[in-house]
Amino acid sequence: MFRPNKRVQLERPKADKSFAGAGRGEWEAVTVGKIWAEVRDTLPSRGENLAEGLTITKRPARIRIRYRAGLNARMRFIVDGRVLQIVAGPAEIGRRYLVEFMAEESTPAGNPA
Repeated sequence: MFRPNKRVQLERPKADKSFAGAGRGEWEAVTVGKIWAEVRDTLPSRGENLAEGLTITKRPARIRIRYRAGLNARMRFIVDGRVLQIVAGPAEIGRRYLVEFMAEESTPAGNPA
């Protein structure tokens, strides 16, 4: 059952086409305005990883939206100011009824001061 509880913005990468713009893309909205989604944070378990000496904290979430064509794993969600990169999906639920993604917010762990 689909129970939307948040308004989210879906964004896709937009490449910088200038000669000096290699690797400097921006993000553009996929939809005009925000869309309704069911956002559920997953339970914490080993939420920290060590990558090249830097501890990274991850906050994974499951996001479901109504089906729409053209979605892929290169996109991201903005949920209540959090930037969530898609790490798995899209997985179609039903016959073009819903689409589910696993996404996570990654931040450096430790004292931000």
